[in-house]
Amino acid sequence: MAGPLDGVRVIDLSTVMYGPYCTMILGEMGAEVIKVEPPSGDITRQVGESRTPGMAAGFLGKGRNKRSLALDLKQDLAREALYKFVATADVFIHNIRPGAAARLGIDYDSIIAHRPDIVYCAAVGFLPEGPYAENPAYDDLIQGMSGLAWLQGQVTGEPRYAPSVIADKTSGLFALYAIMMGLFHRERTGEGQKVDVGMFESFASFILPEHMQGRTYDPPTGPAGYKRLLTKNRRPYPTKDGYVCAMPYTDRHWRALFELADKAELADDPRFATMPARTSNIDVLYGVLGEILLTRTTAEWLEAFKANDLPAAKMNSVEDLFDDPHLDAVNFFGTEEHPTEGRLKHIRPPIRMSKSKPGPGRPAEHVGQSTRDLLQQAGLSSAEIDALIANGAAGEPSDS
Repeated sequence: MAGPLDGVRVIDLSTVMYGPYCTMILGEMGAEVIKVEPPSGDITRQVGESRTPGMAAGFLGKGRNKRSLALDLKQDLAREALYKFVATADVFIHNIRPGAAARLGIDYDSIIAHRPDIVYCAAVGFLPEGPYAENPAYDDLIQGMSGLAWLQGQVTGEPRYAPSVIADKTSGLFALYAIMMGLFHRERTGEGQKVDVGMFESFASFILPEHMQGRTYDPPTGPAGYKRLLTKNRRPYPTKDGYVCAMPYTDRHWRALFELADKAELADDPRFATMPARTSNIDVLYGVLGEILLTRTTAEWLEAFKANDLPAAKMNSVEDLFDDPHLDAVNFFGTEEHPTEGRLKHIRPPIRMSKSKPGPGRPAEHVGQSTRDLLQQAGLSSAEIDALIANGAAGEPSDS
């Protein structure tokens, strides 16, 4: 079945996770994604577990539903080949700094010379009008610059990065919605446009909403930082035999919990009786919660919380997710047979659409696996393709 983006062609020059996460989703929804990478391949082909060089586990996930076109864009012949695809594309995305993009001939003006109505996405570290525009940007740097590492330090006593490339993936979702809005505008007006998506700006806008607090007002009425999230006592709570994630929030939740713990009098304690009071005394309140939850096993608490419709859940390890009964019931994981890598597990799109379905899946390709076929589609002869490959302007798998 064709996906909702069937017929949309995407030229993807992005690398690592930010842009590739965005284009992975476009591909899942049926877009034809042409991944343009140097003949040496995207650097993340080499990162992490692998059975075959250039086909590491992380790449196998975000490389699905993409065709690999290996071109050395520093060479004029390769750039001319790229422009042939640009002329047929709906979306062009890269994560190259503005100066380097201009030198490679993939800046906005160069691209619209070949496709004026294209949606051009510069998924870069920083928006171009600011002083950081030409600075390098990686997930760790953006976690630090956005305040996230500082926030972690307020809780743990030492600044820490989250153990996930959360800035990359969040920014990839911002790039995704920017592209979709660009396509929607083009559908209505026929106009393409440039969309700049700054990783720093995207992630700062993701981190700040609940932490604006006193800085919401001008002049400020207090500092930034949401108190509930900055207490050291906000954590998965130890029980008699493990941990439980508990989140009583409303007046009813707390009253019911205190009754369960035979501490009903705490519901009328002025420190805990109302939302504003609990917010002001959140560190003490969560300390009390921790003491309460130590009195029973995890299973006992989960049963009691469920019986009283109180928010709680077990704490999973990442390994536990592969056996989670809910994820199993909703077919969260899929499997496929890869031509060279064997049987693989992958994550299915975590959404449901009543009228549209994800596009047909295709496994991640080796570097340049589709180079010859795509260049033939672009009108190049076999002799021209052989010449491009011979001088290193294009690449294909070594066993082709």
